[in-house]
Amino acid sequence: KIFSFKRFVGAKATGETCDIIIDHFGKMPYWEGQSYGVIPPGINPKNGKPHTNRLYSIASTRYGDDMKGTTTTLCVRRATYFDPELGRDDPAKKGVCSNFLCDAKPGDDIALTGPAGKVMLMPEKNPNADIIMVATGTGIAPYRAFLRRLFVETTPASQAFKGVAWLFLGVANTDSLLYDEDWQKIKEKFPNNFKLDYALSREQNNKKGGKMYIQDKVEEYADEIFERMEKGAHMYFCGLKGMMPGILEMLEGVCVKKGIEWKAKLSHWKEEGQWHVEVY
Repeated sequence: KIFSFKRFVGAKATGETCDIIIDHFGKMPYWEGQSYGVIPPGINPKNGKPHTNRLYSIASTRYGDDMKGTTTTLCVRRATYFDPELGRDDPAKKGVCSNFLCDAKPGDDIALTGPAGKVMLMPEKNPNADIIMVATGTGIAPYRAFLRRLFVETTPASQAFKGVAWLFLGVANTDSLLYDEDWQKIKEKFPNNFKLDYALSREQNNKKGGKMYIQDKVEEYADEIFERMEKGAHMYFCGLKGMMPGILEMLEGVCVKKGIEWKAKLSHWKEEGQWHVEVY
């Protein structure tokens, strides 16, 4: 069942994003970095069959936001399609599942599948390992779970963590920032263990004078990120796949400068479980 629901972006945000807490009654335990499938009600008009599930990254820790272990939080952006001929959104082409979730009310029933996914799990073996998190938009979801586990909740994991957690978030503008108040509180309380960088494409420029996208912001710290990776950091990517080519190119450039073979280096990071990618 839907437990609670809130829209949480500013008036000038590009699109509508919702924070939705779902009560799974303790029947669907999960780990940070996993996803649930949501099956929207109704029939798919294209094939006359029930809708299939859509995957959403979980934005809460295994304990849920209330620490009771019975809820999960999803961060969902309403998918709409702007038709240039109509000059407005075309309701026939809107995202079925995201609109179902963004129109939900507390008490509504919801069909869930999962949890699924191993790619984005947190490093459990080494509490000293740095965690570098790169997100666009609602790709922030798994990192909210990570950061709550490391800094907000009082658990063995938060007490053990001695590394640096570094969050990069790319959105269009300040009004589109997600969970910013939470990040600012963590930054104030743990200045030596948490770093935060935003790429606001409609408000900032990159060093070439163009729009500041997430890959441009990450590039500013190319050498430092490479060094941290060499020391065993874990790097995560969640959100739009368009960020990946620029980031891969940037790290390859660092390798070239250092006389290191890039493909072998990336393979090594993957083999060591340091490289985590969930993009769409």
